Parts: sequence; structure tokens; C-alpha cells
Amino acid sequence: MNEEDLEAQEIIFEVLENQLADNNPKQVKETLMRLCMTGHSREDALELIACALAPEMEAVIERNESFNLPRYIEHLALLPEMPWVTE
Repeated sequence: MNEEDLEAQEIIFEVLENQLADNNPKQVKETLMRLCMTGHSREDALELIACALAPEMEAVIERNESFNLPRYIEHLALLPEMPWVTE
């Protein structure tokens, strides 16, 4: 992973930790609990949640779009499945 990718990953996880600390949106904490209760480690669950957050961060940073909270919440509900990720 190059330095730019590492920096982006750090930012995503910082935003995620802030969302958990603020309980906003509440679906982040609910998703973390749900994933942990279904056998995922906390680390794996956070990585899955980061996969739902990353496209929203990309839209804001790279395309100057507004953060799409409903889409983010929808993606959280679909985890651990990630149909929005294309190979």
C-alpha cells in the first residue's frame, strides 16, 4: 500500500472512530454490535464498516459531492455483504 492509500485509510478510520464516539449516525455502532454478535472480531467489523464509509468519503473529497447519509446507512445494513463494491 502506498503512502497516499495509507493516509486515506487513516482518515477513514479516524472518521469512523469519531462516528462511534459521537454515536452519530447511530447505525454505525448498531452495525458494529451486529457484526460482532455474528462472529466478526471488532477489527474485522471496523474494516467492513470502513468499506461502507470509503465510497462516501471519496464522493466528498474527490467529487465534491455531499455526504450521502441514506446511502451510507443502506450500505451499513447490507454488511457483511458489499454489493456496491465492483471487482
